[in-house]
Amino acid sequence: MTGFKLVLLTAVAGCLMMATAPKAAAQVAVEIGVAPDCPYGYYDVAPYDCAPYGYYGPEWFTGGVFIGAGQWFHGPDNFQGHVNNRLHPEHGYTGPKPQRGEKPESTKHLDKIDHFKGNEVRDGRGHVSGSKH
Repeated sequence: MTGFKLVLLTAVAGCLMMATAPKAAAQVAVEIGVAPDCPYGYYDVAPYDCAPYGYYGPEWFTGGVFIGAGQWFHGPDNFQGHVNNRLHPEHGYTGPKPQRGEKPESTKHLDKIDHFKGNEVRDGRGHVSGSKH
């Protein structure tokens, strides 16, 4: 009977250890940091470089402030905004872009962009949507 008691004691000890083992949390925290500080908005894909004047249409700005794009988008859920994707690196653009921290030029208005050539509609989260205008 001594062997039986040893097996029983070992089984009980094993059950107690399993019952008191810490449970692993299934929660994942992703730190996205602050949005890039760009005068005319930033691209909605990494590395989130500053977009040149004329990439975003005027609907992307409220009171001269960019409403964000991608993970920092803070516009309405049903938002649809025009972009000129010819000014995006994924479409071959290699021209000048402002640097982070630069201030907008006083002659470049964000509420009415002169000669804006929007050719794609995006939803603020990096997805092409709607029709082209």
